Amino acid sequence: MPSRFLFLALVLGVSAAVTNFTPAVAQDRSIVVASTTSTQDSGLFGYLLPLFKAKAGIDVKVIAQGTGQALDTARRGDADVVFVHAKPQEEKFLAEGFGMKRFDVMYNDFVLIGPKSDPAGVRGKDIETALKAIQSKAAPFVSRGDKSGTHSAELALWKQAGIDIATAKGPWYREIGQGMGAALNTAAAMNGYVLADRGTWISFKNRGDLEIVVEGDKRLFNQYGVMLVNPEKFPSVKKELGQSFIDWLISAEGQAAIAGYKIDGQQLFFPNAEKKAS
Repeated sequence: MPSRFLFLALVLGVSAAVTNFTPAVAQDRSIVVASTTSTQDSGLFGYLLPLFKAKAGIDVKVIAQGTGQALDTARRGDADVVFVHAKPQEEKFLAEGFGMKRFDVMYNDFVLIGPKSDPAGVRGKDIETALKAIQSKAAPFVSRGDKSGTHSAELALWKQAGIDIATAKGPWYREIGQGMGAALNTAAAMNGYVLADRGTWISFKNRGDLEIVVEGDKRLFNQYGVMLVNPEKFPSVKKELGQSFIDWLISAEGQAAIAGYKIDGQQLFFPNAEKKAS
């Protein structure tokens, strides 16, 4: 083959390779975020992620699970970022070397949901007294039972109330092993009590005869944190893209976006990033 034709063939071959490679690179500008169900069920991600993509050109694929499951997903290297709400579990994740740094992002609070008739007589601001009354009267109570941040908070609250729920539970205590939406649906069907994060409750439509019966107790504080999965353990982690998402969440722009997410005029999450890792 004459050299000029050979050169042309090489040029065409390289051009074709570049043409075929470029879309793959473009499609690769995406990350996987393992996150608690509340950030998804509340509609927060549906609001935030288009704003982030418009800013950074990065797609975010969310795996919505309970916090324990989300951290386990990250422990397998199946996520680039974790965004959850159970600080003791998050700190353990860091201590094990699975995460790089943890940043506070936002907070809201837990609320005790129950029937408007309040058969256990728990209405007020004291969660400890409320749980004691529910247990003593064997009023129906729905637990997520899924090792989520909300489930962990619930178990801690029973313990603070002096109740060993592992031995005290009976037919009145129903563990469903599912997310917040399913737990609220079950409570509505049973006319029972359930601990929920306020964000999911505000966005929840199938309320039936349920309403908030206990709120405002400082023990119901609910902090969210975000971490990059350790790329030294998992080379597949997209370090730069994942860190870009974290940086945006804790930036003034990201924090303003979180504060701007409201349903019926109610703010669901309150930004409190300090720009420093814990």
